[in-house]
Amino acid sequence: MATKLFLVLIICVNIVIINVASGVEARPRAFFVFGDSLVDNGNNNYLLTTARADSPPYGIDFPTRTPTGRFSNGYNIPDFISMRLGAESPLPYLSPEFKGEKLLVGANFASAGVGILNDTGVQFLNITRMYRQLEYFEEYQRRLSGLIGISKTKRLVRHALILITVGGNDFVNNYYLVSPSARSRQYPLPQYVRLLIFEYRKILQKLYEMGGRRVIVTGTGPLGCAPAEMAMRSSDGKCSRDLQRAASLYNPRLRRMLTLLNNRIRNHVFIAANTALMHHDFINDPTSFGFTTSKVACCGQGPYNGIGVCSPSSNLCNDRSLFVYWDPFHPTERANRMIVEKIFSGSTIYMNPMNLSTILALDDTP
Repeated sequence: MATKLFLVLIICVNIVIINVASGVEARPRAFFVFGDSLVDNGNNNYLLTTARADSPPYGIDFPTRTPTGRFSNGYNIPDFISMRLGAESPLPYLSPEFKGEKLLVGANFASAGVGILNDTGVQFLNITRMYRQLEYFEEYQRRLSGLIGISKTKRLVRHALILITVGGNDFVNNYYLVSPSARSRQYPLPQYVRLLIFEYRKILQKLYEMGGRRVIVTGTGPLGCAPAEMAMRSSDGKCSRDLQRAASLYNPRLRRMLTLLNNRIRNHVFIAANTALMHHDFINDPTSFGFTTSKVACCGQGPYNGIGVCSPSSNLCNDRSLFVYWDPFHPTERANRMIVEKIFSGSTIYMNPMNLSTILALDDTP
């Protein structure tokens, strides 16, 4: 009997050794995040930029009750996706803690303020633009190859989930930042939207060339309904018509571009997340989702709490769960959680061609 127990113990130890040595098979799938402040979880903390969320009351509902660099009162969208994957959230790529086995979890490359275009967000000074985020992804793969080898690195990346959220800043912090802006003088809105789609396609093609095989691509939210835009542009309590028109032109073109890319690749690599519709559900009928308002930010000042930034001197609501917007631009933790629920289980009007639960089931099928 003792001999059998000893043999079982040896087998178990060997399995553990094999799993640790492989570095890939014993873990949940890796998760990579690209984009802007909606998904940045702290990269801008390590940059000399004005686009920061590293002071109170940001993070007031995070487990540590301290600011983390997330533009949220607590968790953001990548956090909730990681939870559903059964994994820890990937660290910011610029974090000094991002090394060793942490690389196996994935990485967050997002940087608040960036857009599809390189000139978007210039007012924020030093931010990690999209081309640089892709360069970091290449650097990441070299670093991981030094840890687990080239073939296992390629397998980890190909099996990984990727989330990319970018595009909104190209309107609110570029085309419509001032009137008239350099870009609005250069392009009528329909032509500007075509430029964004053309440049975004190149970014997504590069992600595919670098090994991405499951890429969730979010559209813009209802840009004109953010408290910041309501405060600046709305005189009747309705969403800004200009920015709503921009979103209505951009999002359908984005979905068509993703379909064309998938058809060319002959695989469902790029998944369109209709975040505009997800947000509109809250905005059109907030009480049905347990919110009391979709117009006023929890943290801010001025009309709709939409002026300036969220800071220690801002108005701050008592119950964040009742608000769709945390600050003048970003959703609350609870709204983020509900968006991720749609990403996982929403019908094809929300997730095209399939939701994330379906993707995971397909990928787990032998």
